[in-house]
Amino acid sequence: MKLSKVSRILLTLGSMALIIAYFVPMWQIVLWAPQYPEGLSMKIWTNALTGDIDIINGLNHYIGMKHISVEMFPEFQYINWLLGLLIAIGLAAALLGSGRILFSFTLLSYIYAILALWDFWQWGYEYGHNLSPNAAIKVEGMAYQPPLIGYKNLLNFTAYSGPDSGAWVLIAVCLMATIIWWWTFFKDKKASVLKAPKAGTPKLFALAVLVLAFTNCNSGPEPIRYGVDACTQCKMTITDKRFGAEVVTKKGRVFKFDDLNCLCAFLKDEQVPEVDINQIVVVDFSVTGTFVPVQQAFYFKDEKVKSPMRGDIASFSKHQDLLALEKAIGAGRRLQWDEVKAEF
Repeated sequence: MKLSKVSRILLTLGSMALIIAYFVPMWQIVLWAPQYPEGLSMKIWTNALTGDIDIINGLNHYIGMKHISVEMFPEFQYINWLLGLLIAIGLAAALLGSGRILFSFTLLSYIYAILALWDFWQWGYEYGHNLSPNAAIKVEGMAYQPPLIGYKNLLNFTAYSGPDSGAWVLIAVCLMATIIWWWTFFKDKKASVLKAPKAGTPKLFALAVLVLAFTNCNSGPEPIRYGVDACTQCKMTITDKRFGAEVVTKKGRVFKFDDLNCLCAFLKDEQVPEVDINQIVVVDFSVTGTFVPVQQAFYFKDEKVKSPMRGDIASFSKHQDLLALEKAIGAGRRLQWDEVKAEF
């Protein structure tokens, strides 16, 4: 399988672009809290750590977490060598025009990504679970493992973990190499979809769009960890499994709430613009762990419902469950979602 001149040029540029990863952060962890609205960040490079490390260490000391330092990451000793190997293989594929070497380059990129995520998860688990027994602040059953990718509530902090500039360069080059390999493979096999020379560019573009669309799929609601997760609005720990709600943004960030009045207050404050919201769901009062979109839910309000923050509204996915509660209480009001929002 021989690479075309254009493919070899693109692969050369992509391989050289990987050098950027030596000079920019690869990963980032950011923490937000009411007292730190601008956020505290930790940047992870191929061989160093930067950011608000001292402040983060000072805060984490009170809950018994280990001191973050370069010594915690033995991987720093060989990451640069592994990155150099990847660059060398990419340049060899471009120089020789070899599809086989390109396949090795692409496969190694995916292996690097999987191993890096696995290694980071292991570090996060050890860091968040192995706490000092002499910590000044102890929360029974609480762990502080940062999210692998995305957002997570940790006490009164919201933590984000995700790729930084260096990782995005690697992702872009890996996707480009994947597209080039598939394009060359199908061209050599004389697939019918690529027989017409003028159809090549649009089809290659369509494949790229498909790959990028797949990698940017939005995540849905997350299970609420009762007794662990905190309400985004009131900061209280979510404990009653009959109640709860979540706002999921188009970027996959999840905000959790212990009561409908907290959810409505959050929405009215427009802490997340409406155009950025992908889903709003509530917990089924009768079926633990079941979410239902707010527009499809049935609502029942009465002071005997006794929700955590005294919004006193129960939500249901099935109308017969609402009727059963209404019959048991003997009073109350049925509501639609617009009426629920007007209550608070």
